[in-house]
Amino acid sequence: MKKTFAILGAALFALLPLSACGGESDGLKTIRLNEVTHSIFYAPMYLADSLGYFEEEGIKIQFTNGGGADSTMAAVLSGGAEIGFCGPEAALYVALGGTKDIPTVFGQLTQRDGSFLVSRKDEADTFTWESLKGKEILAGRQGGVPAMTFEYILREHGFTDKDIKLNFDVSFNNMTAAFIEGTAEYCTMFEPTASDVQAQNKGYIVAAVGSQSGVVPYTSFIAKRSWLQKHEETAKGFLRAMLRGVEFAQNSTPETIAPYLQKHFADTSLESLATGIGNYQRIDSWATDMVMTKESFERLQDIIASAGELPERADYSLFVDNSYVEEVYAALKK
Repeated sequence: MKKTFAILGAALFALLPLSACGGESDGLKTIRLNEVTHSIFYAPMYLADSLGYFEEEGIKIQFTNGGGADSTMAAVLSGGAEIGFCGPEAALYVALGGTKDIPTVFGQLTQRDGSFLVSRKDEADTFTWESLKGKEILAGRQGGVPAMTFEYILREHGFTDKDIKLNFDVSFNNMTAAFIEGTAEYCTMFEPTASDVQAQNKGYIVAAVGSQSGVVPYTSFIAKRSWLQKHEETAKGFLRAMLRGVEFAQNSTPETIAPYLQKHFADTSLESLATGIGNYQRIDSWATDMVMTKESFERLQDIIASAGELPERADYSLFVDNSYVEEVYAALKK
């Protein structure tokens, strides 16, 4: 269980510089949320913040960027964050490792891969997946869901390890810079980065990875089971705000959404934000009721197993608790 040990080891180091846990601020309950990366793929979460939905639930979100699922899970395990927002595989690895206070998935936001394949050449009109044969691709951290999903898609298209070179040597946060500087012929990027790179004519979007991956529990909200049991009403308030954010993202135009995101993406133009939102709306990125289904969980395990990263299959009920979101969603529908 080398992945479990890596996460737990990171958690021990994370304990050293962290201050006390989130508390009250201006009469609001502060929740420290560590996100796996910063992307408009997670627009409903930023909308819930900018539109005041969290505040209406008595919650203030303190965002930090983990730069990878292992670091995000380490923050949750060490007490550096109340909620981790990352791929559920991070919780799966820890659960299989036998941790007593199991990190528990209590809501799912994204239901497809959120990356876009960017080419060094403008080939949007001519690209096919067969174009990748013999090419080098920056695909993310080995063992992370983005990289494993991309590997899975390539295998579905008949590729073998001999047909393609996936570069796992560049850290997730440095992939785009490496690509712009000349590494690899293709790179997977999230929005708004992909649209920004295209706007600068430094790369060109040729495919949406999510349109190929099918429905999969891609990014979820995870907290220690003990925290959820102790802060049940706060967790429900958080989910209520999130569900309102999802509804706004699904039912509003990209041009309407973009200004509300600038608080979180100050260096990105409204045009790039709107383009990215439109891209995510077209592939049906967000789960409407935020329940992680057993079927999608099994598909995730298929993807991880296909990448050779799953030591054993896990019981869905071991680390998934849909009761919070089911109760909230049922009440909102009344």
